[in-house]
Amino acid sequence: MLSGKNVLLAITGSIAAYKSAYLVRGFIKSGANVKVIVTESALQFVTKVTLSTLSKNPVYKDFLKDEHTGEWNNHVELGSWSDIMVIAPATANTLSNLVTGKANSFFLATFLSCNSPVFVAPAMDLDMFQNKSTKHNLDILSKRGVKIIDPGSGELASGLDGKGRMEEPEQIVDVINQYFLDQATLKNINILISAGPTYESIDPVRFIGNYSSGKMGFALAKEAENRGACVELISGPVSLKTPKNVKRTNIRSALEMKKEIEDRFSTTDVLIMSAAVADFQPTESAINKIKKAEAKMSITLKKTPDILKDLAKKKKKQIVIGFALETESEKKNAYQKMKQKNLDAIVLNSLKDKGAGFGYNTNKVTIITPLEEMNYELKTKDLVAKDILNFIEKCILD
Repeated sequence: MLSGKNVLLAITGSIAAYKSAYLVRGFIKSGANVKVIVTESALQFVTKVTLSTLSKNPVYKDFLKDEHTGEWNNHVELGSWSDIMVIAPATANTLSNLVTGKANSFFLATFLSCNSPVFVAPAMDLDMFQNKSTKHNLDILSKRGVKIIDPGSGELASGLDGKGRMEEPEQIVDVINQYFLDQATLKNINILISAGPTYESIDPVRFIGNYSSGKMGFALAKEAENRGACVELISGPVSLKTPKNVKRTNIRSALEMKKEIEDRFSTTDVLIMSAAVADFQPTESAINKIKKAEAKMSITLKKTPDILKDLAKKKKKQIVIGFALETESEKKNAYQKMKQKNLDAIVLNSLKDKGAGFGYNTNKVTIITPLEEMNYELKTKDLVAKDILNFIEKCILD
């Protein structure tokens, strides 16, 4: 479950910081992407070079990235990047600062900006861990939703023997992995997603197509996988990186897409047809390149197969969702398309909305069902994907 997840690891000033190098390695071996924040005191125990080498990313410490140019490290952006934040080791001083909401360091400001789940692995001596102030701080953090990874018992730096040792890196990785497993709301659900355009050949070098970038479909695939679904992605010709753990099949034409989706439909729980399938194709495709010899040229077109309509006729328990990109009478056309194609829902967006449609990293959608409309503001396509998957989860539970 850690594969492809973004883990933000914060290391504070404890002798247990040496374990954090192994923790970074453990996350990386599990397939996670790792970025590390260190405090000034943490660098007394572990180096940036070690952590950067292991994480394959720069290590963050200060707000200012380059004093000559004024370039700064964006703590808000870093917090938003993370799927989970892990503070290990977390000293008694760190726990106190987390409770009081201090923001006088890059680490603390990032913590306050982080909306993802936060795990804290305390590390301190026995008497410090047993102190009522420490217990009180841990209790407050727990009530606020911070997950506490209880320290282990054993020989401590002071020579005392008792509770206070930061949990071993392997165990912390297991705890985080189990958390994602428990949160996998779409576990054992098979989701089939189409994305991108189709290209309908005129001759070996020319085609009829559209401007679809595939970004929305790929965002949906990533979000579905994050929720534990088994995801297959049927993609038209786009240059996008396949999300982790997603099985991708590349196609070019509408006929190829139809075949690949039909082959998988019987074992699919949810079909999300976000691809922009070309509506027309040439009646014949020339074997050789057509020469520009004549002043005028005409191409006879025919309709491409209606993949959604044909599949929706065959659906049994499957949830089938389509997309509609319109330029006029948007809702009327979307409702008509949903009814004609027997869809459970349709996701509407309009080229009239600034920042929505082909090529953008943002989108503004309305999810329409036969019974209701759900309107959403302009968002990044990653966040739109969350809204759509939230709707799908609700459909599955209902």
